[in-house]
Amino acid sequence: MKVIASSLRKGNVVEKDGKLYVILFAENIHPGKGTPVTQLDMRRISDGVKVSERYRTTEQVERAYVEEREHTFLYRDAEGFHFMNPESYDQVAVPESVVGEMAPYLKEGMAVQISQYNGIAISLVLPQRTTFEVVETEPVTKGQTASSSYKPATLSNGVRTLVPPHISAGTRVVVMTADGAYVERAKD
Repeated sequence: MKVIASSLRKGNVVEKDGKLYVILFAENIHPGKGTPVTQLDMRRISDGVKVSERYRTTEQVERAYVEEREHTFLYRDAEGFHFMNPESYDQVAVPESVVGEMAPYLKEGMAVQISQYNGIAISLVLPQRTTFEVVETEPVTKGQTASSSYKPATLSNGVRTLVPPHISAGTRVVVMTADGAYVERAKD
């Protein structure tokens, strides 16, 4: 099915020259002068080669038909990451190459969207935000709270991020799964 390039997002699958590509990063660029373009960083599903492409935002791109279903994350082992379809209770093993840098943000019981093509998992989309506990951070420096400065912190999943000065170790915080950026203190 053909779609305009500006509507493509991370996790979508496109077909180009008879090969399937999963989009790793999509950005619409609107220069002051000239035509707007969509920059796509993609990974070829067959062999994992990364490709970068630019399309005019109004250009038609062939989007591959993939089955997208919600699955629940169960566990990780030597085979990869295991997910279960909550409707049919079928389990899917997703290789580490597909999960990639999203692995630290997976939590047991988390609902994710898995895209499958011919029964093979090709991409997954995590919820935009998730909650983790701060396990280590620097102490508050007096007088630092007035400015909008941030301090480094290590989360319970091992990811390092920047948090406001009032956040201390043991505090639960909400972070973006795309880049690990701090959003807010958890409300629980």
